[in-house]
Amino acid sequence: MTQPIEDYALIGDLMTSGLVGRDGSIDWLCLPRFDSAACFAKLLGDEENGHWRIAPLDAPDGEQCTRRAYIEDSLVLESYWETETGTVKVIDFMPQRQVFPDVIRIVEGVTGRVRMRSTLRLRFDYGHVVPWVRRADGDRVAVAGPDSAWLRSDPPVRTWGEENSTRSQFPIAAGERVAFVLTWHPSHEPRPEPIDPYTALEQALADWWDWSRQCRYEGPYGEAVTRSLITLKALTYAPTGGIAAAATTSLPEEIGGVRNWDYRYCWLRDATLTLDALLATGFLDEARAWRAWLLRAVAGDPADLQIMYGIAGERRIPETGLPWLRGYASSAPVRVGNAAVDQLQLDVYGEVIDSLHLARSAGLPSEEHAWRIQLALLDFLERNWHRPDEGLWEVRGPRRHFVHSKVMAWVAADRAVRTLEGDPSIPGDAERWRLMRDEVHRDVCENGYDPERGTFTQYYGSRELDAATLLIPRVGFLPPDDPRVIGTVDAVREELGRSGLVRRYSTEGPTVDGLPGDEGAFLACSFWLADALYMTGRREEARALFERLLSVRNDVGLLAEEYDPVSGRQLGNFPQAFSHVGLVNTALTLSLDEPDGRDSG
Repeated sequence: MTQPIEDYALIGDLMTSGLVGRDGSIDWLCLPRFDSAACFAKLLGDEENGHWRIAPLDAPDGEQCTRRAYIEDSLVLESYWETETGTVKVIDFMPQRQVFPDVIRIVEGVTGRVRMRSTLRLRFDYGHVVPWVRRADGDRVAVAGPDSAWLRSDPPVRTWGEENSTRSQFPIAAGERVAFVLTWHPSHEPRPEPIDPYTALEQALADWWDWSRQCRYEGPYGEAVTRSLITLKALTYAPTGGIAAAATTSLPEEIGGVRNWDYRYCWLRDATLTLDALLATGFLDEARAWRAWLLRAVAGDPADLQIMYGIAGERRIPETGLPWLRGYASSAPVRVGNAAVDQLQLDVYGEVIDSLHLARSAGLPSEEHAWRIQLALLDFLERNWHRPDEGLWEVRGPRRHFVHSKVMAWVAADRAVRTLEGDPSIPGDAERWRLMRDEVHRDVCENGYDPERGTFTQYYGSRELDAATLLIPRVGFLPPDDPRVIGTVDAVREELGRSGLVRRYSTEGPTVDGLPGDEGAFLACSFWLADALYMTGRREEARALFERLLSVRNDVGLLAEEYDPVSGRQLGNFPQAFSHVGLVNTALTLSLDEPDGRDSG
């Protein structure tokens, strides 16, 4: 049975993550990193592709818990089951690891007495490999090729040969607790030292509470902002500071469709908006780490700049299909890797330079080589901004002169001018970049604007629209009160709107992306619309849209990439960093109305 995407909650240890369904099953878990092969892949297949369910013995497959929530300001999940004989809760979390990852599940009796069942099916290599399971030192160890996982539990477990699963049944009474610990390590290394699950729970809560207390947001949307920031932190690969775009691969933008991509990597397009959110809410360590990752990733020949990198800055992300997985709700193919890594997207040069300018303006200590990298990027962009590209949305159709890409080329030149004007000691030719800035601005206004309809278009010579043009006032290309900005906001809302939310671009008829099918409203773009409405003076409309977007979150405050207003279903990879960044930045913008509101920068 396929659960809705919004039925999942996130757990993680700042190096990888898993998804826990409302039915008590962990259906997605990649070990040891976000981009490693999954050992639970039921999310994209079926039970035989790996999962781990803990639920009352009498709860049939698919039956959901009564209620669930994260323990306040943490990533520790509590799921409650109310039965005829009593109430029990299951606590799921991953402690911040010392060496190897642990998944801990604690079952605690609340009232009465409930019989419980644990069913564990480990399947390495995205559900493809059934490991050999044996008893060792009183526990169970599963081994296949390079992977090894140990299951340690309070109740005894039994391995079922026919179903290749490890199961246990046990009663739990009020006040009692039992724990399961699943630990992964490379199969050639000795078993790691077991951890105490109850001490780990206390430490995990303390770690999250200490981190959450740094938040400086004081506006009216504190719960939503804090949960989104926790989600961004959970998607951060702690050793490098890289932030994965999402925890999953191949969750579809259309149920049954082919728009299924791997988002377990770091996109440069996210850089400025993410840095803005972190700096404005007080998370300076994360902002520094993200900037450091960015500088390492983009170092080298500017002509080789990629749109995305691995979480440690890896450049090779080859795309392949996994034919043994049927796909979420039969949405095939399932892809790992992402071929868009080889695309030319000129906007990323502007996004990198803008983010480094933002970091400098916010007072982060500058890196000596950062300005030299920016100059090299500018040199390349000066020679190449005239070229067509694949654009922000990674279209798999022909290259075009996308308006957003040109606007971000303007941003790159503009930020260089601002940097040199603000600090004359920095070496550089401000007049050179000023001339480039003016040339790009003229080009966009002459070729990317439709005076008949009063709106900027998706690409030169097109009548199609693009929600990315909503960012024009935010980046400063034109002031918010410019009639061309107001016309663009109105046109995007009218033509790309879907039940009040916004699509990225039209998928009707021949599409610019070269793909069949449709997609949902894009949540990040809907937040951009709220920002644009606010900036153009329509503040009540902006607030109403933002609160509508808050209602789209699932019961534990998480957002996917897209949303289908007709079915009321979340779509695309989950949870999506870009959506949560949008939430934080729009909350900051709207908080300017509040007496204690602070500028988002």
